[in-house]
Amino acid sequence: MSMDRLLRAWPIAAILTFALSIRLWRLSLPTGYVFDEVYYAKNANSLLSSAVELDEQGQAEFVVHPPFGKWLIAIGIRLFGNEEFGWRFASAIFGTLSILLIYLIVKKLFNSEFLSITAALLMAFDGLNLVMSRVALLDIFLMFFILLSIYFLIINNLWLSGSAIGLALSIKWSAAFLIPLVILFVVVYNKVTFRNLFKVISQFTLLPISIYFASWSGWIFSSQGWARQSESNVFASLWNYHLQILDFHQGLDDKHAYQANPWSWLVLGRPTSFYYESSSDCGAEKCAQEILAIGTPLLWWISIFAVAITFGFLVTKLERAAAIILLGFAGTYLPWFFIQSRTTFYFYSISILPFLILALIYCFNQLLNSAIYKKYITSFVILVAINFIYFLPIYLGISIPYSQWLSRMWFESWI
Repeated sequence: MSMDRLLRAWPIAAILTFALSIRLWRLSLPTGYVFDEVYYAKNANSLLSSAVELDEQGQAEFVVHPPFGKWLIAIGIRLFGNEEFGWRFASAIFGTLSILLIYLIVKKLFNSEFLSITAALLMAFDGLNLVMSRVALLDIFLMFFILLSIYFLIINNLWLSGSAIGLALSIKWSAAFLIPLVILFVVVYNKVTFRNLFKVISQFTLLPISIYFASWSGWIFSSQGWARQSESNVFASLWNYHLQILDFHQGLDDKHAYQANPWSWLVLGRPTSFYYESSSDCGAEKCAQEILAIGTPLLWWISIFAVAITFGFLVTKLERAAAIILLGFAGTYLPWFFIQSRTTFYFYSISILPFLILALIYCFNQLLNSAIYKKYITSFVILVAINFIYFLPIYLGISIPYSQWLSRMWFESWI
């Protein structure tokens, strides 16, 4: 590698090193399962031993998400054992890679090293990304593969874009909402002829569906999985299983202390507490230790205006970059409004985060014709970093005096 390339590479390398370090720091704490790790870490360990999800008694377990995300968690368990660091390792890696990915996306969209580094820093300084990178849940993987699909869409590799959507779909069904929007984008902006329309539809329907069913191979070739023997034909059994999963999701309306309506997500109305303990180990009479899944407030609140501005540019200029950003935003956010009776949580919005940042970058790009605006943009990144550092104890689960914890609960709904 030439000296010039090394000089260009060191800023993103430094950001990734920082991001990975903070994600791996004390990753095995807190001990025990955090929030839904009790499902996904156990499922992942079962996949390693049996290729299907079994409970601790070796009986088939009903699970409501496809296997691929749990196979990713299983990588860490295979490397580091069936304990906290192993459960969470893959999340830390994919959370860090999402920072690299948004850097590459901005590079392709705007051809600006300054904006690419800005995007990477904003992703690195977001609290929700950090928290989701330190727990063995599925959503950080879902976000990564959605973003990967968008990257391949930008460079016009539609087969790989469809493949990435297939992998996202193999983590959570919610990735399916992107498919019609991506097809519409390709048809409009690639000026697809009727002759090529079937090929595009195949790339974003038949290909993802094939990958999705391939992710069920462990279940298909096993005799132990849930509902595996419900029908004489394996695919009839799989269909039966999927009907049960669909019925579960449609009927999921149990009340939860931290459920959050999608209307509240962007304003951080009800963040999710993954862990809380009271103690006296911080040098004060009363201490609090919490892991709160919440984005960096300044970043999220300002990004709402950026999305609106980006939409204005799309309507008036029909720019490809604006369309891609709003495609991702719409596909990861708007569908939730059609299922508001379902129990939902704020941390689902991790898949929306990259498109909030990209909307900010789009707006910043409109200002780059003046050197003074670079100073304003840099100042904004510094303010986001300060905001991030202030909330860092409740992102990392550090024990702090109760009064300091309470000072970070800016709204009653955050408690």
